[in-house]
Amino acid sequence: MAKSNHKPLDINDIPIINDNQLKKATWASAFSNAIEWYDFGVYSFLAYIIGQVFFPHVSPSVQIIAALSTFSIPFFIRPLGGIIFGLIGDNIGRQKVLSITLVIMSLSTFCIGLIPTYETIGITSPVLLLMVKLAQGFSIGGEYSGSATVVAEYSPDRKRGFIGGWLDFGSMVGFIIGAGLVVFLSMLLSQSALYSWGWRIPFLIALPLGIISFILHHISEETPTFQQHLEARESEEIAETKSALKNIISKYWRHILVCAGLVIVTNVSFYLLLTYMPSYLAHNLNYDTEHGLLIIIAIMVGMLIIQPIIGLLSDKVGRKPFILIGSIGLLLLSYPAFMLINSQHIPLVFLGVFILALFINCFTGIITSILPAMFPTNIRYSAIASIFNLAIIVAGVTPTLVAWLVESTGNLYMPAYYLMLVGFIGVVTGFAMHETAKKPLHGTTPTAANRNEAESLLSEHFDSIEGEVEDIDQKIEELQNKRQELVDQHPKLD
Repeated sequence: MAKSNHKPLDINDIPIINDNQLKKATWASAFSNAIEWYDFGVYSFLAYIIGQVFFPHVSPSVQIIAALSTFSIPFFIRPLGGIIFGLIGDNIGRQKVLSITLVIMSLSTFCIGLIPTYETIGITSPVLLLMVKLAQGFSIGGEYSGSATVVAEYSPDRKRGFIGGWLDFGSMVGFIIGAGLVVFLSMLLSQSALYSWGWRIPFLIALPLGIISFILHHISEETPTFQQHLEARESEEIAETKSALKNIISKYWRHILVCAGLVIVTNVSFYLLLTYMPSYLAHNLNYDTEHGLLIIIAIMVGMLIIQPIIGLLSDKVGRKPFILIGSIGLLLLSYPAFMLINSQHIPLVFLGVFILALFINCFTGIITSILPAMFPTNIRYSAIASIFNLAIIVAGVTPTLVAWLVESTGNLYMPAYYLMLVGFIGVVTGFAMHETAKKPLHGTTPTAANRNEAESLLSEHFDSIEGEVEDIDQKIEELQNKRQELVDQHPKLD
């Protein structure tokens, strides 16, 4: 059993976050996230070539669906990786687990560039591609949730939105680098060279990037919050979590639903825009591959600029307003945006994609500051990893499902209907979630950037307690008055 500890909160109980350690942890996590999305960028922008290299004897439509399927199928193994790495991370530490996931992820991405083509080894070629993508999915199951946990636990309470926003800033940088490299190779190489060997180069580059990220995590210290948790566990002030998953489901079911809703809304919209849109522009709207890529890259650069601004604003006005703004925007404006995208005029296409990106930024800018705040330290990593990777299956199948819907119906507005449904889910989730801005992570003491901020947080803490006591006193008084009314009506009840 856990021992109760009624010691009042003291100024010395509020951790002062070391600024250098915070920067190191943030950049290490953002860099590892960049590697993950570098692969997504490369794979999605090379989907048309990969379809022809690994599935040469089918129609172009089937090639696209097959290539996107090898992107989507690994999402089904991500929950397993999330559960395993999450449980380990909650017991031995976040940084150690992130180092392991990065090794697996970078090696598997590297191996994609080594797989012989279908013309060389036949059906074994796409089978090897799928196996490598499964290994990649297993490792990614623990990477994003671990990075989000590290950044959130390192962040001062009043800056968690701004600092958390840099994690998906890294995602976008990785995506832009991957996409930019594909564009560069497309312009530099002939089509025959690109299809023969040039497509392999972006995947091979993942190995040195992974080594750099591994070193960054290996030299990073554990988060102050997790160190406090270990100290408390060693002094037996908290109980060891024997059945973490059962504990998560029984005690935090409301948080689970909100977490799943946020993951679905954020990642379905993000994947549809960045992973499916290049193929949609090239295959369905008949734009040159370079034109489609350049539009998405330009939009991504704009999202990069907006990303930290939304995180910063969420620290001031809250996270909930941004979830509602983004969701309502998708619900109402997805169809008009796709009307612009289908206009056949490049400026209008750009405007349509930009409208979608702006609302998607409302999610990506704050999700990493919301999810870790929902669960206590002893189950935070495993809870986020499990729920995130189960919910993200919906996002993972989005490119394949939307491509199939467009091909089977011939309706080019299917992606808009899909996003409108996502927007509706987001509205429901937004109203159901609790505000997490300016508050400590669930079950932890406040964290501050400096001594003055710690004193201010302590004052707010006691003001909050006084307010709660006053509310309780008021409720007691109301109950006493109701009792007296009953006594006056029925004297024998006294």
